[in-house]
Amino acid sequence: MKRAASLSQLLLSVAAAVPLVLGTLPARAADVTLTYAFFAPAGTFPGRQMSHWAEELKKRTNGKVEVKLFPGGTLLNARDIYDGVSKGVADIGLGSPSYDPGRFPLTSGMAMPLGFPNAVVASQTLWAITKEFKPKEYEGYKIIAMFTGEPGYIQSRAPVRSAADIAGMKLRAAGTGVPVLKALGAAPVGMPMPEVPQAVQTRVIDGTMTSREVLQDFRLAESLKFVTDYPSVIVAFAAVMDQKRWDGLPADVKKVIDELADEMPVWTGKYHDQQNVGGAMAWAQQTHKLQVVSLTPAEKTAWDNKLAPMVSDWITEMNAKGLPATRYIERAKALRDQFAAGK
Repeated sequence: MKRAASLSQLLLSVAAAVPLVLGTLPARAADVTLTYAFFAPAGTFPGRQMSHWAEELKKRTNGKVEVKLFPGGTLLNARDIYDGVSKGVADIGLGSPSYDPGRFPLTSGMAMPLGFPNAVVASQTLWAITKEFKPKEYEGYKIIAMFTGEPGYIQSRAPVRSAADIAGMKLRAAGTGVPVLKALGAAPVGMPMPEVPQAVQTRVIDGTMTSREVLQDFRLAESLKFVTDYPSVIVAFAAVMDQKRWDGLPADVKKVIDELADEMPVWTGKYHDQQNVGGAMAWAQQTHKLQVVSLTPAEKTAWDNKLAPMVSDWITEMNAKGLPATRYIERAKALRDQFAAGK
């Protein structure tokens, strides 16, 4: 009896110790490790999307996938993103087709002045139209996420209410923002965003046209006291994986990535719109007395008419290349209206 009792006590002791031993073991290593490169800092809204996507993928695969993030150009810079993915430098790269229209000719239509009201609508439109048209420019890649920034707004030292106000004004712009400003009569200046605060302070430029989070992120609201309520053009972003790398992923991992791809336009658009309207704009108005300047209906129509040739010229150019440009723009506008109406 004593021997049986001793054996029972030993078994109980071992059973009690098992959870403690297991608790000290290291977590199971991920079955799949992916490297993810982006050219801008982690604190930017695309960088925040990048980390959110990685967190969700790990959670939804129960730790099966680990994503190592390389923001801020630490692995690939802006010009190397897509080639770097093709060469295997990174498994995933987040770049901007808007900055490389020659490589992404059909997608460059999204960067035309199409009247997108915010990032949510533009992001949903970009993803929907890409799935529908399946542009050949993405052959060799698997698109895992697409979204846009909010439209660019003129942020200036002096108020801009008319064509007379903007005439000759030196405003920083990038991408298709440059021809937009030219068409409106301004003098666009190209420069990296980090140089803008100094250029504003030294009056090298009179302001900028970009999304409005820079008012707070770069503290531009200290000098630029006016924002003109005229949304212009957006910047598109696309995160891609080399098709061969994608083909080698487990089926359950692919399923989760596809689910996330459909969610990212709304998640990122909402995050960015809130960052601008509820964040930067509210902060700038309260802290630095920022003023929002409205155009009269007649002035807005005049501005729209000045920008219309940009779209028609793009259609002519892309149709000549054999691309379905007319149908692409028509569909983009229809999707814009559909998503703006919440449908």
